[in-house]
Amino acid sequence: MEQLQGAFAENWLEATGVAIGGPEYFPRRRLDSKGLVDAQVVRSSPAGGSTAMYTMFLLALASARHSIHITNPYFVPDETMISTLLGAAQRGVEVVLLIPGAIDHNLVRQASRSKLGRLLQNGVQIYEYRPALLHAKTMVVDGIWATVGSTNLDHRSFSLNEELNVALYDADTAQRLERIFEDDLANSRPVLYEDWKNRSLTSRFLELLAFPLKEQM
Repeated sequence: MEQLQGAFAENWLEATGVAIGGPEYFPRRRLDSKGLVDAQVVRSSPAGGSTAMYTMFLLALASARHSIHITNPYFVPDETMISTLLGAAQRGVEVVLLIPGAIDHNLVRQASRSKLGRLLQNGVQIYEYRPALLHAKTMVVDGIWATVGSTNLDHRSFSLNEELNVALYDADTAQRLERIFEDDLANSRPVLYEDWKNRSLTSRFLELLAFPLKEQM
């Protein structure tokens, strides 16, 4: 909780120029523990020049030994993240990505789909969620570590937006998220490389149109 309070105070300072502190905001008595799960707040802020969020994701991907299960609505990774995902798949890690079948920003969807071919060719499993808009942003690694928060896997989240995630070091919580992930996969459609390769000319044109804007996505 103290980490969340600190993140709020830092964000408040950036937004208003006012530093908040003292016992009204940070009581001398430590807040009572509400559970047994070890958790860490990770914040990313362009004003502070923070790369903490990007680093957290890359380290988690690079450390995976068995599985990486990602749910993310705006998947427009840079080359480093793509290479890290491919490296995980090539060393035998099960990499499964759940993305939206429909999205509120179609240009972002097209930018995302342009990245899928290399991943599919190299063993990454990709599914599109069908029943409704997908807005969850979670990642579970090896069934023992997880993160939940506001961060999309795109340049805007890592470099332009204020974002906050909680990293959870708890197998029970990670496995609960795994069960949710499996339920979502049951309502999703696999993306096959042949289907991606034979996508329409309209889709290809929109991907080209989105390419110059990827740094803003």
